[in-house]
Amino acid sequence: MKKKLIALATCWSLCYVGQAQPAVALENVAGQHIFSFQEIQYLEDLSGKLTIDDVSSPAWNSRFNPSVTFNPENKHRNAAYWHRVKIKLAPTQQTRWVIEFFDQTIDSIDFYTPTSRGYIRNRYGDHQEFSARPLKHKNFVIPIANDKAEEVTYYFRLRSAQQAEAIVVLRSADYLFEYATDEYFFFGIFYGMILVFSFYNLLMYAAVRESHYLLYMLYLVGIGVYEMSADGIAFQYLWPRAITWNQYAPGIALYLASTFALFFAASVLNLRKEVPPLFKLILGAFAFRTIFLLVSLFIVHDWFAVRFIEIVPFAVAFYAGVHRWAKGYSAARFLVIGYSILLFGVVSKVSLYFDFEWMPFGQLSHYSLGFCFILEMLFLSFAISDKIRMLRIEKAEAQEKTIEQLHENQRLKDGLNQELEEQVRMKTAQIVQKTELIEEQNHRLEEANVRLARQAEEIAAMNILLARDNDQLKHDVAEVKEARILSKEVDFEEFSAMYPDDDSCLKFLADIKWHNDYACRKCGHAQYSAGKSPYSRRCSKCGYDESVTAYTVLQNTRLPINKAFYMIFLVYSSQGNISSHKLSEILGIRQSTCWTYSSRIKKTMKERRRHGALHLREGWNSILVEEEK
Repeated sequence: MKKKLIALATCWSLCYVGQAQPAVALENVAGQHIFSFQEIQYLEDLSGKLTIDDVSSPAWNSRFNPSVTFNPENKHRNAAYWHRVKIKLAPTQQTRWVIEFFDQTIDSIDFYTPTSRGYIRNRYGDHQEFSARPLKHKNFVIPIANDKAEEVTYYFRLRSAQQAEAIVVLRSADYLFEYATDEYFFFGIFYGMILVFSFYNLLMYAAVRESHYLLYMLYLVGIGVYEMSADGIAFQYLWPRAITWNQYAPGIALYLASTFALFFAASVLNLRKEVPPLFKLILGAFAFRTIFLLVSLFIVHDWFAVRFIEIVPFAVAFYAGVHRWAKGYSAARFLVIGYSILLFGVVSKVSLYFDFEWMPFGQLSHYSLGFCFILEMLFLSFAISDKIRMLRIEKAEAQEKTIEQLHENQRLKDGLNQELEEQVRMKTAQIVQKTELIEEQNHRLEEANVRLARQAEEIAAMNILLARDNDQLKHDVAEVKEARILSKEVDFEEFSAMYPDDDSCLKFLADIKWHNDYACRKCGHAQYSAGKSPYSRRCSKCGYDESVTAYTVLQNTRLPINKAFYMIFLVYSSQGNISSHKLSEILGIRQSTCWTYSSRIKKTMKERRRHGALHLREGWNSILVEEEK
């Protein structure tokens, strides 16, 4: 059916090719008239070099074609399009008339008014500041003279980098004033509602700190900025000089609106906690839309004008709402209804974008998306209210359960108190009886305490003597233990009790190394101060810092120092006959490490034995310090 209508319209328009273009008589216009089909003719200038003298000449006059659609549009973005309309003036009406272009996103409009000396050009378009317009209106409004009873042909040249429609309307000044007043009144109500809803949700967020209030407020702000940008209100009132920003404002505002719509749906539907897969789908839609925006801004600029891409995030939010509603989450129903209404508005807007024949053009269809936004705002507010209602019900149920539990606790507490009071009475009677018995026993104890005090004095004197004997015994045991370690075989546990940590080992090594007082190995000076490492000594004269392990068998070793001590003890006690495998088994160290270090110990013992400086009775610590050469 659609193809038949297009073919019929094309054939009908072609029948008039070569015939005179009909003129619109002002005397027959009741307020306004939209130029369409045969009344508006166009010429495609692919080179963009034709002038008004060219297109108005007889050679080019026959090349104009009537529009086959209700509103002609630029099929090729790089081409310029010349249009012409004919108007039969009626000066007897005493009425002022204007020509208005509904599409305020056109980049450049050169309007040519015929005079006795040729054509006068007036330039309009959104590439000029708003103050350059003769009439301060959101659309491009061009006054025309109605001073002669003649038929006048007006030419205008359109050029735009994005899709532009030549929606040209002839209006009387009175009708324009009346229509503009009503239109701006509607804008005031629409944007006022957005402002009130946004401020209300901001106050609610400040009061209850629920994220969906903030997300809904940001969504409304995005919708409001988009609608103001798309309607031209923002360019008129908010940024009349920001020409470049005005090109990008609708797309960026719509991106923000769809983004916050996604996260608002996720918050209202509680997807993060209850349905994580749907929340990941929300994040995926957000990532896709963000990547699309970045690509359209920096790589493929033609994509920035694609508006129906917003169907993707809204469809994902709509699907999430339907899924949650189907699962019994009642707060989702208003969100689904709201997004359904918005989807209807988007479909109607897309239909206008693609010039579907079944979609009539008019004020209702032009502002259909705005009406849908108003209804959607109401239903999304209902969704928030329903969510709050559910939260209140859940809170009330939780409070009832808490109160019931408190009552049960009180009953248990009262029963327990009665039981405890009875037990207290019984215990009190027993205590009274026992108190009398205790008083009698206390009297006996006082007498016994007197005797014990005397005995305590005698015991204290004996303890003093025993403490002295105990100290002497501990000293003797330590000497015996040290002597046993120096001369006999002991296990690692007993050895570690004598040398439990690095500090005790280093102190023991320092006492052996410098038992004959300190002498600097560089300059021989005897005065020193504490060095950087534990128990090291720094020469006061030359500053040489000698660590406690330097010039000892422990120099440059990486073994734990108490295990290194025990290995020296084992090798020394066995006269070097113990194997590296045995040492590895005892110490829990790799066999290769035990072999390397035991070889070093054996070499030291061999050199001491060769110089006659090794005496077994001196003990294993006699080989710790290297002899000075």
